[in-house]
Amino acid sequence: MRTPNARESYAELDALFRPKSVAIVGLPRGMKMGKLFLIALRDQGFPGPIYAVNPDAEEIDGLKAYPTVSSIPGHVDLAIVLVGHEIALPIVAECAAKGVKAAVLFTAGYKETGTEKGRALEEELTRVARSSGMRLLGPNCMGIYAPRSGLSFFPQLSREPGPVGLVSHSGSLANILGHMAHQKGIRFSKAVSLGNECDLTSADMFAYLADDPETQVIAAYLEGTKDVYRLLSALSYACSKKPVVIWKVGLTPEGGRAACSHTGAIASAREVWEGVVSQAGAVSVAGFESFVDTLMAFCMLAGHLGDRIAILSGPGGLAVGAAEACANSGLRLAELSRHTQASLAGYVAPTGTSLANPVDVGLGASMEMDIYVQAAGSLAADPGVDAVTVLGAGMTPELNRMYIDSMIRTRNDFGKPIIIVSIPGFDQGFSEAFCRAGVPFFDSAERAFNSYAAVLGYQRWQVKRSGSSGDALPS
Repeated sequence: MRTPNARESYAELDALFRPKSVAIVGLPRGMKMGKLFLIALRDQGFPGPIYAVNPDAEEIDGLKAYPTVSSIPGHVDLAIVLVGHEIALPIVAECAAKGVKAAVLFTAGYKETGTEKGRALEEELTRVARSSGMRLLGPNCMGIYAPRSGLSFFPQLSREPGPVGLVSHSGSLANILGHMAHQKGIRFSKAVSLGNECDLTSADMFAYLADDPETQVIAAYLEGTKDVYRLLSALSYACSKKPVVIWKVGLTPEGGRAACSHTGAIASAREVWEGVVSQAGAVSVAGFESFVDTLMAFCMLAGHLGDRIAILSGPGGLAVGAAEACANSGLRLAELSRHTQASLAGYVAPTGTSLANPVDVGLGASMEMDIYVQAAGSLAADPGVDAVTVLGAGMTPELNRMYIDSMIRTRNDFGKPIIIVSIPGFDQGFSEAFCRAGVPFFDSAERAFNSYAAVLGYQRWQVKRSGSSGDALPS
């Protein structure tokens, strides 16, 4: 069997993400789990023909049903296989004979079962596909979400494309991110659920997304790898091109056992994984909240960040806590100029406030929103300030609207990052309004500064390596 070179591999995966036709094999007549794939494709507005394959039906939801893949009269680029693992092998062989370019195997019951039979079945699937040149996603996966192509693995995902390419061993996690990420201003170029990785792996996806012009940030949820050296090669290449944010699980004995039973993944020792991340230049996060926060920061924070932070707050205690969080994240409080402090003194009350950094404008500012507005502008105008973090809110819906609009305007007028932090217990629905405008919103100062520091750290790493020789595509 000939091994494709990097250019050929890219073309194969590009065809996978841009199929002109899709066959759903084993599409159920009733409202069962498999029906969601048809609903999802229609919901995304997939522009090409969709073929239903079910030997026990003549028509399903307005689609003519074909008894077999080979009986479909047209060409099939992508097959979504929903049949049980006991009969999936001949279906894959039939797809290969038909000239199908790629197949998504939703089917489970393979190596994740921990049985020799499951492992053998998976190996045979891989052999059949590779002998024909067809590529496989899965088994035990959801497949592909690509808004520009009209592909989706679940209904009601956003049809608006964006800059994030997602690689996930978990289909449910990819689905959850797809549903909620737009609330955080995160949109996807492509998202792929890999499942057991019998053929296509995370390394393949890193190499592909590194060269994908529609992807600016790569996100990955990984449970394990069969080939740590190939993963390192692909990851290093991707990190040289664009940021890669990775949430790696399976680093504890408990997590490793869970990963093995989920996708049959071979977990990595923590020391090995930390070495991989450090060598490649990836951004490592732990937990769902950190994953989403960091992606939001990479999507919204522009290049050439600095570490000098100004903090603007109404509540004094939160201002002090934010200063501590800033230092704990490796950032520093900006030294405000005399001009800035004099400007602040012109409208900030002389008692119950502070004009040093952090700037405490007092709780009264929640009734006089102009104080927040002017203070944010003064801080953003200071040449010694790289970014402004604001903890504030108004006391009425009208004042909150003014708060949102003025902070967005300040970001636009001064071209510096404005980072908004929630005041606990005062949920005004700010998150979506700010994130839609590209202004990052965080639920705590700790989360805000950790995410900002992650973006700054990657930018500094890129500057350090900019003089090194170019990276080659992984073989």
